[in-house]
Amino acid sequence: MALLDLIDRVNRGIGRACAWAVLAATLLSAGNALMRKLFAVSSNAMLEAQWYLVGIAVMLGAAWVLQENGHVRIELVSARFPPRLRRGVEIFGHLVLLLPCAALMFWLSWPYFLRSWAQNETSINTGGLLVWPMRGVIAAGFLLLCLQSLCALLRLLAGAPAPAPGGDDALPPE
Repeated sequence: MALLDLIDRVNRGIGRACAWAVLAATLLSAGNALMRKLFAVSSNAMLEAQWYLVGIAVMLGAAWVLQENGHVRIELVSARFPPRLRRGVEIFGHLVLLLPCAALMFWLSWPYFLRSWAQNETSINTGGLLVWPMRGVIAAGFLLLCLQSLCALLRLLAGAPAPAPGGDDALPPE
C-alpha cells in the first residue's frame, strides 16, 4: 500500500502542476493573439509552445483525473447498479480496457520517443521547437496512467469500494 500511496502522491503533484500548464497555455495564447493583432508579429515557437502546454496538461494530467474520479462514465446506467456490481464493472474496466490500452500506447510510444530523441527531432515549421520532448510526454503520460490504473485496480481487488457516480466520494463498502 505504501507504493500505491507514493504513486498517488506523484500523480497528484504532477496533476496539480498540469493545472498551471493550462493557465500558462491560456496566457500564452492571449499574448500570441495580442502580438499578432497589435504588432502583426507571430512566432511558430510560441504557437507550438501553447500546443505543447495543452498536450502536457492532457497527457500528464490524465492519471490525476483518474485518481480523482473525474473520467467520464455512463452514470445514467451505473448509478442504478448496486455497489458490488459497480465495483465489478470498475475492476473489469481497469483490467480489460484501461490497463491494456494504456500499456499498449506506452509500448508503442516509447520507441517513437527514443527515435525522435536520438535524431534530436525538431519541428518542420520554421523557428519551431524540439519535437522529442513532447514525444516523451506522450510516453510518460501513458506510463503514469498505467500506474494509476494499477493502483485503482489493486485497491478494488483488496476490497475498496467503487467510485460513486457523479464524482462524489466512494460509496461505503457493502
